[in-house]
Amino acid sequence: MHEKPLSGITGRVPHRHARLRHDRKGTGPDGFGLDEGKVEGFAAGTLTSEDEARLAEEVAALLPLSWSLSPRAAERLSQVGERVGGGRRGLLEWLDAHPGAPRLTARLLALVDNLDRFSENTAVVDALRAHRERTSAPAELRDVLPPETNEESLADIAQRIEELLGEHRAPDATRLALAATEWLRGLAQDAAPDSAEAARMSELMAHLHTDITAADAAS
Repeated sequence: MHEKPLSGITGRVPHRHARLRHDRKGTGPDGFGLDEGKVEGFAAGTLTSEDEARLAEEVAALLPLSWSLSPRAAERLSQVGERVGGGRRGLLEWLDAHPGAPRLTARLLALVDNLDRFSENTAVVDALRAHRERTSAPAELRDVLPPETNEESLADIAQRIEELLGEHRAPDATRLALAATEWLRGLAQDAAPDSAEAARMSELMAHLHTDITAADAAS
């Protein structure tokens, strides 16, 4: 994965997306978690490469549901995160090193985090509003985007991608992500001339479109 989409990712959930997740609190599978033996072996540095690849697949299935984990499952995920450098970025970089579902999930979640991060940026929202007026949103987004463009518009796309991943519908999440990145990378054309943030977002969407396309083709 390109370095730039990861550059703004931290371990914290953006405020608006956190509120959306709070609305859905309790809908996740409380008993779902990671294999304890694999987690302990990974934390100790004794896990085989084959078992590490299996653990990466388990983490990839779990991470989209991180907002609804039981305390035990969250603790195991935290152990894995500490081993790979801590924080969400470390987990995404580690997943990206494992081909197949882990890599694709890492790149889709990098998109989710970037959409969340830009969702309350006024310049980006203004550019998105102008972009929607000039170009129709792709069919894949029409049931996701609210009629009015506001600070929730990008977060709604992010939330839907994450929901699809949590429902084990990676092909659907990928189709939505590719449609969104293809459309949003043209955002800078409708931004104010001095809108560096809108230009930056367009650049990130272009990188993520390439990254997700490559991971999907190889999965």
